[in-house]
This record gives sequence, structure tokens and C-alpha cells, in this order.
Amino acid sequence: MATEQRKPLPFVANFVAGAIAGVSEILTFYPLAVVKTRMQLETGKGKHGMVGTLTAIVREEGVGRLYRGLVPPLLLEAPKRAVKFAANDFWGKIFLGLTGESKMTAQLSVITGCSAGATESFVVVPFELVKIKLQDKSSTFAGPMDVVRQVVKKEGVLGLYAGMEATFWRHFWWNGGYFGCIHQVRAMMPQAETPQGQLFNNFISGAVGGFMGTVLNTPFDVVKSRIQGASKVPGVVPKYNWTYPALVTIFREEGPAALYKGFAPKVLRLAPGGGVLLLVVEFTLNVFRQALGPPYI
Repeated sequence: MATEQRKPLPFVANFVAGAIAGVSEILTFYPLAVVKTRMQLETGKGKHGMVGTLTAIVREEGVGRLYRGLVPPLLLEAPKRAVKFAANDFWGKIFLGLTGESKMTAQLSVITGCSAGATESFVVVPFELVKIKLQDKSSTFAGPMDVVRQVVKKEGVLGLYAGMEATFWRHFWWNGGYFGCIHQVRAMMPQAETPQGQLFNNFISGAVGGFMGTVLNTPFDVVKSRIQGASKVPGVVPKYNWTYPALVTIFREEGPAALYKGFAPKVLRLAPGGGVLLLVVEFTLNVFRQALGPPYI
């Protein structure tokens, strides 16, 4: 992103660039997120594939259902992606200082990405819980605020943080894979000679990073959806409670394929979505550099 000759952009520039990228990505790919959640909430052997789930939703519930629960992630996406890229920039500077390295290495890019994901996870949990509750086929909630009111009434404010641990691991592994791959792919690609070539390189790097992040984190996403989609019953221990024991339970009862339920719509969203994120972030940061002038150029 930055060379040794130019001054790093201020924190707010990375924050705003991430926010713009996040909104762009969610508006483009949201229906695939709905399909993914439906597939993950279905226990036992899946009855539908990705296409079957999509057509069933449209046929039985209408096209509008593909955008049910859009408000929470739309409100979340700007701060979420802003935190992702700003935290990655922040932790990158921290780890470079701690290690004495002059530029990012493959190992540092993974560690920095994992740290950014851990930071991001604390922001997203309540929004993710509301989204999952609204996307569930059996959902009877009137809207986002109805979910919040009912959860708080039944479980207290901490009920909004159900699935915190699973969300932590989901974002930890996705961001580690995403930013780690971006560093590696950029190093392997030929140097871009035009602005258009640089945009292409950014898209490919982000898409590969999004694919690898999705491969790593889908089992944790399945667990998170199960935890947040379940209704708590007083006095009854939830079947899915902690992440790693839940992974074992799903593997034992439903087989390894169940840990990758919803992988197709998820990867179709997050692979090109990861490319869109990086492309928009880098484009926006470049606009900031041009507007601020030296020493940022």
C-alpha cells in the first residue's frame, strides 16, 4: 500500500476507505449471505443446494426475502469494514515496530490480519445476531428493533452477545487468511504499469484472499449461525455453546460436509467480495493521497 518514500495516510483515511468499501460490497452480494445462512441453519443432511435454496426462498417467500435483515449489516458494514482495514493498518505498524522489520512479511501479514479480525469481532456480534434471527425461515420478528427488544427482554443485554466466542474465531481466521494471501499474491503478480493494471492486481489479490479466508472460517461460521439462530430455554444447556466442542458435535452427528454448509454462496460472495473490498479501499486511499498531496503521494 505505502512505499518507504511516502508518508502513511492518517487513521481516518483508512477508516473512511474501509467504510465505503464495506457498503459497496454488502449492497452487491447480500442475497448470497441470506442463502448461506439458511443452508447453515438447516440441521442434518441438506435438502437443497445453493440454487435450490435460492429458488425456494424466491418461490415461497418472494424476492424481498432475499433482502430481509439487510438493515443491520448495512448499518454495520461501514464501521465493520472500517475497523477491519483501520485495525489491520494499526496492528501492522505495531508489529513492524515490535519486530524491527522495515516492511511487511508473509508471517507478519497473517498475524496482523488475525489481530485485525479479533478487533473487528467485538464490533459485529449484536448486528450479526439480529441478522441471523431475521434471516431464519421460521423468523416471526417484525424487524431489527423487534429482535433487540425480545432478546433483551428474555435474555438481558448480554443476550445480544450470544455467539461472541464463535464470532471471534470466525473473524480471526478469515482476516488472517485474507490479508496473508493478499501479501503473497501481490508478491507473485507482475508489477502493474498502469492504474488499471493496479486495480486489476488489487481485485485478484483480494479475491484470492477472500477465497482462502472463506475456506478457513466456514466451519466457525456454521457454528456461529447455529449458536445465534437457537432460542435459549431456561434451565436447558444449549446444544451448541462453545465453538470447538460444537465443531466436534457437528462433525460427529452430521459428517465433515456439514461444517461447510453454505460454502458455495459464501465463497461466491466473499471471493469476489474480497476483491471488491480491496479494490475500493485502494482506489479510495489513492484519492485521499492525490487530494492531500506530498508527502502522501
